[in-house]
Amino acid sequence: MLIWFVAIYLLITVGVGFYASTRVKNSKDFAAGGRSMSFPLVAAMVFATWFGSEAVLGIPATFIEEGFAGIIEDPFGSFGCLMLVGLVFARPLYRMNLLTIGDFFRKRFGPHVETFTSLVIIGSYLGWVAAQLTALGVVFNVLSDGSITTTQGMMIGTFIVLLYTLFGGMWSVALTDFMQMIIIVVGLLYLTWLIGDMAGGADVVISHAASEGKFALMHSFEPRDIVAFIAAAVTMMFGSIPQQDVYARVMSAKTENIAARASMTGAVFYLSFCMLPIFLTYAASLIDPAMVQKWLAEDSQMILPHLIMERTPLFAQIMFFGALLSAIMSTASGTLLAPSVTFTENILKRFMPDMNDRQFLLAMRISVVAMTIATSTFALYSDASIYEMVGNAYKVTLVAAVVPLFAGLFWKRATTQGALMAIAFGLLSWGWLESTYVETDFWPPQLAGLLFSALGMLVGSLLPQFVRSQRESLEPSAA
Repeated sequence: MLIWFVAIYLLITVGVGFYASTRVKNSKDFAAGGRSMSFPLVAAMVFATWFGSEAVLGIPATFIEEGFAGIIEDPFGSFGCLMLVGLVFARPLYRMNLLTIGDFFRKRFGPHVETFTSLVIIGSYLGWVAAQLTALGVVFNVLSDGSITTTQGMMIGTFIVLLYTLFGGMWSVALTDFMQMIIIVVGLLYLTWLIGDMAGGADVVISHAASEGKFALMHSFEPRDIVAFIAAAVTMMFGSIPQQDVYARVMSAKTENIAARASMTGAVFYLSFCMLPIFLTYAASLIDPAMVQKWLAEDSQMILPHLIMERTPLFAQIMFFGALLSAIMSTASGTLLAPSVTFTENILKRFMPDMNDRQFLLAMRISVVAMTIATSTFALYSDASIYEMVGNAYKVTLVAAVVPLFAGLFWKRATTQGALMAIAFGLLSWGWLESTYVETDFWPPQLAGLLFSALGMLVGSLLPQFVRSQRESLEPSAA
């Protein structure tokens, strides 16, 4: 019965996606919804795109082992990112009326910076999309009681997401996200009431977590732990800002005010609703301690699905898996579209500048298929957890794209040479430190990479200007 309900839900989702395809008349409709979306749609997209598998499975699994100190990157860093976008970045970026975030780097620093940052941004999506596809495989495996393997489930789920994203583009993402947001909200609120009651009440669960020290944001106030806390916070808070999925939601809004307010509203919803799966998973440790200990030893991401399957009635199971599939598919569709649009606009277009709009739209759809194949392959061969995949995805953009974006928008003296040196310094230092890093090292590689990137921007921008001014001062006057 549960599988039939899930199958009907998936068919409805595909139907909504195909309906959305009727609104796609040109490439701008496909990539950004024609800059015509209302506040509810944009806010729903922001929330639903970010509220993915890591929010329901990855974050709670990490919390039950490490507490808040283990989940600084996400959801707290992600909340900070969306708030910063709404407060600082949405309005100036919206006014530029560009298709992708890569277009900003071309307009500000030229085609070479555009190419490097676009490749970095595209590469960062491998981990995020792969996390969603892995979660789809897990869901189908649990739903079928093992009859469908995780790999087979991944292929089934990937095909469904590809189908409606391929035809409807941003309009498909918007309409399915809106529907999926409603299911996530209703499903999680119901489950929180049900599971909280089974655990003895919300106050019991929260008090128990507090007594176990789960709400501490840092393990200690030693210098190394403070640096680790800062590194975890900035990875998602800053590393997620120069991303096409964030920029696409800004650009899809009717007005710049909608773009800014929807981002901040999505941030509040995201942080608030991330707390509910955390609550549910921790409540499991009070309801069924033996089951929790078993899955802590094997795969802590499976605690919540097994609690729902073993301890709740059919209706609760339908609500949970409906909410989980909604979370995963809304994120997967948005994160499949974003790198595909970036590749077509900022990489392919340089080699094929004479494409008309119809050819450009076809190229974006082909890119969606190619990105799906790439991320599916990455997911099959990666042994990282869902939470690790998402966190690692933003390290590369943190060290290579954040400083050029910040400086390009807010520092008039930033130059192309500075941007190129920021990318080079950030990537090389991060790559070298990542390859040699051990847990006892003081500096996390991504934080060191961010600092070196800032140094590269300063040196590359100011040193040529200083040398030029010194040369001019030494030259004899015309008189």
